[in-house]
Amino acid sequence: MHFHDALAEDIRTSAARLLAEDVGGGDITAELIPERQWAKARVISREPAILCGVPWVDELFRRLDSRVSLKWLASDGDRIDADQPFLELEGPARSLLTGERAALNLLQTLSGTATRANHYATLVKGSDVRLLDTRKTLPGMRVSQKYAVSCGGGHNHRIGLYDAFLIKENHIAACGSIAAAVREARDIASDLTCEVEVENFEELAQALDAGADVIMLDNFDNAQLIEAVARNKAHATPAVLEASGNVNETTLPGIAATGVDCISIGALTKDVTAIDLSMRVYTVETR
Repeated sequence: MHFHDALAEDIRTSAARLLAEDVGGGDITAELIPERQWAKARVISREPAILCGVPWVDELFRRLDSRVSLKWLASDGDRIDADQPFLELEGPARSLLTGERAALNLLQTLSGTATRANHYATLVKGSDVRLLDTRKTLPGMRVSQKYAVSCGGGHNHRIGLYDAFLIKENHIAACGSIAAAVREARDIASDLTCEVEVENFEELAQALDAGADVIMLDNFDNAQLIEAVARNKAHATPAVLEASGNVNETTLPGIAATGVDCISIGALTKDVTAIDLSMRVYTVETR
């Protein structure tokens, strides 16, 4: 499945899942509100953030109540300031309040992911290195978080286990060698990216000789990364080099300066802090 197909499917299914989880058989508290009450509301962020989650929220309210109208004052990937309204809603008061928490949960998590990705991207601004996410995503949010990373200025690694090969230590042991693992990967699907994780220069040489498309340099220090970049450039068939391991705000700029092509960062998706969002009803009338 291509990413845009997976994204469209995720938008459809996530809205249904979020409503089922929160609303269940019905919002009993919303029933306290007269059925004919109509309301207008705004959503703000209490802190600066990169917005992400627009299509999911659109789909959520479409499924909940088609009478609810949404006016977005910012788009996915836009920077929003504290107390800046970025969404206006209008519709039956019951429906606005029923959908509030599911919508905000999704927005706060995806905007948190996009904001973190943007922060890391800012740390290497001016370099040619690409920051990659990983499969260390929140359960059930693989595709949406990867979308959020791209909204924040990062790039996507493989979606899952099906769209690219990533040959690690245990795969190599089971296949017998790096060369054997790469050959098997080419036989299975020659059109897919074949990446090999290496832990030392001997394995780097083997991966280069095997013709790996991408080589992940696992926990190399900066001096070793510089040396790996030089050896890669000198090889007849150089690969894309990806640094991985011990990547944080402190170490990232130095790793980027070594000349590697990519840096993969699990923290982009697994250590996300939700953005503090709030929906405020400001007009209520009876229709």
